[in-house]
Amino acid sequence: MREVDWNRLIDGLTTGDCTPFLGAGVSRGTLPTGSELSEDWAKRLGYPFKARDLLPEVMDYAMITQGDPIYVKKQVIQELTARGRPDFSSDVEAHAVMARFPIPVYFTTNYDDFMVEALKRAGKQPTALSCPWHVNRYRQNGTFGPELIPSPGEPVVFHLHGNMADPSSLVLSKSDYIEFLISLSMDHASDDHAMIPSALLPALTTRPLLFIGYSLQDWSFAVLFQGLLKTVSAVHHRRHISVQLLPPTVRDGASDSAQNYLTEFFGRWNISVYWGKVEDFCSELRTRMGWGR
Repeated sequence: MREVDWNRLIDGLTTGDCTPFLGAGVSRGTLPTGSELSEDWAKRLGYPFKARDLLPEVMDYAMITQGDPIYVKKQVIQELTARGRPDFSSDVEAHAVMARFPIPVYFTTNYDDFMVEALKRAGKQPTALSCPWHVNRYRQNGTFGPELIPSPGEPVVFHLHGNMADPSSLVLSKSDYIEFLISLSMDHASDDHAMIPSALLPALTTRPLLFIGYSLQDWSFAVLFQGLLKTVSAVHHRRHISVQLLPPTVRDGASDSAQNYLTEFFGRWNISVYWGKVEDFCSELRTRMGWGR
């Protein structure tokens, strides 16, 4: 990544002028990837189609054949919970690294509570909230409450795609993603019927975003960012950063061409790219911060 991008990112992180977005890649090694979970379920169910690594498609099939979406989501939660927790003492554990900065708001599309635990370990008092995309918007009646004031000492972790404490909140299948995006596009300004609390909107509209753990081919990233661009018009005004791996579908010998194309692709969204693994990014960030010297 360019030096100017690093300088801007470090300034944003150390002053709290940055909003992290955490995707599945931050838990790689602890939890299965979406494609791994998808392959497992496809094998278990005898999924009849070729694209067995597309989790939203496979989960749609699972929910229809099993007859109960909540039953399927509970099973997924049990499987993820059984995989344990990250080593928060590791120098390159992304949640622990992000928890060290004075950031008031974190967004995540993950279902786990790892960011909340990392913040508690850092001596902070976080509040976890979930997007009520699955709730009848005309019956919410003040979902988030009037006293939500995020701060570095009392940060908010907002689960856009639900969390494991509420199986119905999980955005898991293709049908879930479609309903989530529709709900986001119909968002109201009032917290009585909002998908995102008004107190968190400045974190989207006035601060640069740092995407960690997403890939270009990830449904979460595509739906999330395109939805935010259409819903929160000012979200693209700052220069954002995304930590990315090249897609596994890039053919041999074509990495440079793919990287150049994708860099320009992200550039249209005002996103600078760090090409590498999450742990490599965290390691370089620690070095640049002078931690551990």
